[in-house]
Amino acid sequence: MSPPNSTTAILYAFAANLGIAAAKTGAAFWTGSGSLLAEAIHSFADCGNQVLLFIGMKRSAKEATRQHPMGFGRESYIWSMMVAFTLFSVGGVFSIYEGWLRYTHPHTVENEKVAVLILLIAFGLEWFSLKGALAAMRQEKGTRSLWQWFKETQSSELMVVTGEDVAALAGLGIALIMLSLTMVTGNTAYDAAGSMLIGLLLITVAVVVGSEVHSLLLGEAAEEISDNVQQYLENQPCVLKVLNVWAINHGNNVMVSIKAELQPDMAVINAVNEINAMERQIKLTHARVKWIFFEIDNAD
Repeated sequence: MSPPNSTTAILYAFAANLGIAAAKTGAAFWTGSGSLLAEAIHSFADCGNQVLLFIGMKRSAKEATRQHPMGFGRESYIWSMMVAFTLFSVGGVFSIYEGWLRYTHPHTVENEKVAVLILLIAFGLEWFSLKGALAAMRQEKGTRSLWQWFKETQSSELMVVTGEDVAALAGLGIALIMLSLTMVTGNTAYDAAGSMLIGLLLITVAVVVGSEVHSLLLGEAAEEISDNVQQYLENQPCVLKVLNVWAINHGNNVMVSIKAELQPDMAVINAVNEINAMERQIKLTHARVKWIFFEIDNAD
């Protein structure tokens, strides 16, 4: 099951984006700003994305069945991939289309000061949402950089929410700059270009997030757990040689597969007891480890 922190981050993001989307939409129609309309589309897409993430979290928490004995933990990755695709199609492509339409058929931008005020308010709300996501990931992130955490995390929901929030803040910055240039110069091409730049930004974020979620879907290794388990096993007197250790993310849980050579003079019952003791210790040390498959062998 996804941790409560992920739920909190999603709720923060949904509340912020719903308010932002409504404000941006009203201001976009009032002012005729293409950049603001692109940002409104982005915020509505984000609201839908948070609903998809929440559905994925709930479905990934279903109990294991005979057909799916390891449960449904990876289902959250599928819904996160859907979010990445939505960010690409609805957010990115439509913003570029809208910007190009306004570039080739210029629209007058009115009440620019109101649009700037709305963007500043939206910036504050998005920062509030990002702070919620950063607080939710604090324990998992530890001392790692934000980018390192992004590359290594198995929490696809937090990954997507954080990516959305960063993209939203960057998009608002672009919209503010381009709308300000339109106000100063009177040239609406800047506003239209802002819409297209926001679209390109969203597509870039969608591709980066989608690539990371795709890796998780394929069965990404939990390298830190794998290394720690190998080191632990090598220090056990009963283990002659560690041949192979795999630790694979399965949602918020991890499956560990071990192949090791034990001391040749051990009785079967002693080998069984030693293996059970090592498995208990591994699970005690690594709370995410749910399954351990231990094979005795003398060759990999």
